[in-house]
Amino acid sequence: MTTVVLQPPIGPIDAVVSVPGSKSLANRALVCAMLSKEASRISGIPSGDDARVVLDVIRDSGRSITIIGNEVVIDATGALKFPGIVDAVLAGTSSRFLTAVAALFDTTTIIDGEAVLRSRPMADLHDALVSLGAEVSHLGEVGYLPVSVSRGSLSGGEIHIAGNVSSQFISALMLIGPMLEEGLIIHIDGPLVSRSYVDMTAHVMRSFGASVHLDESTISVSSCAYAGCNYSIEPDYSSAAFPLVAVALREGRVVIPGLATASLQGDSEIISILKKMGLSCAVSGVDISVSRVATTQVLPLVMDMSDCSDLVPAVAVACCMASGESVLTGIGFIRNKESDRLGDLANELNRAGGNVTVEEDGLRIVGPCKWKPVVFDSHHDHRMAMALSLLSLCASGVEVADPEVVTKSWSEFFIDMAPILGNNETGY
Repeated sequence: MTTVVLQPPIGPIDAVVSVPGSKSLANRALVCAMLSKEASRISGIPSGDDARVVLDVIRDSGRSITIIGNEVVIDATGALKFPGIVDAVLAGTSSRFLTAVAALFDTTTIIDGEAVLRSRPMADLHDALVSLGAEVSHLGEVGYLPVSVSRGSLSGGEIHIAGNVSSQFISALMLIGPMLEEGLIIHIDGPLVSRSYVDMTAHVMRSFGASVHLDESTISVSSCAYAGCNYSIEPDYSSAAFPLVAVALREGRVVIPGLATASLQGDSEIISILKKMGLSCAVSGVDISVSRVATTQVLPLVMDMSDCSDLVPAVAVACCMASGESVLTGIGFIRNKESDRLGDLANELNRAGGNVTVEEDGLRIVGPCKWKPVVFDSHHDHRMAMALSLLSLCASGVEVADPEVVTKSWSEFFIDMAPILGNNETGY
């Protein structure tokens, strides 16, 4: 198995790190552009696997795509068809969005992915599509990939779906709502986790001409045609969390260019979190910086993170450096992400000297911890690999196995993070 050996530079951190565009925004914008009958130009597309999967499907659907750097022009002329097989690889968000899109077509599409993606639950989305009239056939275990999908009698209407499983299911349904004759009304049963991502979906859809109304427990999407759009993807706060959190592990300063232009992502909460933990955060023009001097103590954090759950791996590492007990709650549902982001994360941190306890709905972390070098298992999870790599700032000889998993969201992570993590010999 490939590993990356990390040897950060000696002394305080002094780094400028550019982060990729938001894959969450990119996936939503690309789906809207694909379904539109007008041309769209999307800039700031990240190079990760999630966006690549959607771009491949758009190309296979008969749309003409021109890619120049991180800008994509999608020509929507001509009939839209859908490929017979979609290989989503490890892209969970993409697989869920494309499953819903496949239900718009009379032809049958098989949605599949690698073994890790096949282990992620999809039942709520499959059941919702079937209840709306689509045909979903399980080609393996019920509620998981692979499945075959076709339109059946899908025409829209009303649907109930649990709010505490994955907001991606709700976003997937929202994205196809404008294409349905009757539109779509989604009733959310129970509390909605990661509401910020549903708000993000609505914002992107409106940019492409859709009519979407949200209240506390209902989402209404009117039947209409998506319009073409010039859409700019803002920098990704989920990715920015990793270089910013590094300052909790070692004194210094990190600057993220352009991050202050981002306004749509719930993970912007990382700035408030780091302030609560005693770090200094500043805005200079469009750039954001986080800094800490060696004498500044890292403070423990008690927080419900249900609306910014992708931050948990990075924040948990920061909490391990705090003086006292941190409690992160509202995140039981992330046990079904790319990895078990509670159990697997706790196990890896504890192997290296952490004091992390998994609770029913979160993590309890007691710091500060004393670290020893280990070979971390990334558990096929890009955010796990990124978060655990930061511990090389505290213990020499840290290695991360399967480092290529970072290509899911930030292909150049280990290269772009070299000012913090040092250069390595693997090429990642």
